[in-house]
Amino acid sequence: MKLSEVKSVLGGLETIGFQLPNGELVPNHFHVTEVGKITKHFIDCGGTERKEDVVNFQLWNANDYDHRLHPEKLLNIIELSEKVLGIEDLDIEVEYQAETIGKFGLEFNGKNFLLTSKQTDCLAKDKCGIPAEKPKLKFSDLNDEPCCTPDGNCC
Repeated sequence: MKLSEVKSVLGGLETIGFQLPNGELVPNHFHVTEVGKITKHFIDCGGTERKEDVVNFQLWNANDYDHRLHPEKLLNIIELSEKVLGIEDLDIEVEYQAETIGKFGLEFNGKNFLLTSKQTDCLAKDKCGIPAEKPKLKFSDLNDEPCCTPDGNCC
């Protein structure tokens, strides 16, 4: 989800809810402790230099049970971060404390923001010798013609 999409959604909400991948909701007294831009400048295992930029929201669950972040307050924080930090319309990454800090993608289901699982990946499979994944075929997708005819599908 891009920052512009989050801002658009916030404009139509009365309350903000974040839902974890397991279906649980982040407690409604959470704080957004950071809105920032994270730049990751690295070399992948194949030697290619790469740079990734994301907007980062950090959610924190405090013992402040009377606190409730309203959409307009988060929108103000985002707009201030755009102005002060020069944040562009980038993808959102959300940090939330579990056993350790978890990093999540972000989607919206019409009611809550969904924290989506992220996965690691090799960015240089062609240089690491990792074979490309073979496409999985269903028998029902194969042609019904006999295999051993001159125009068959076996050769």
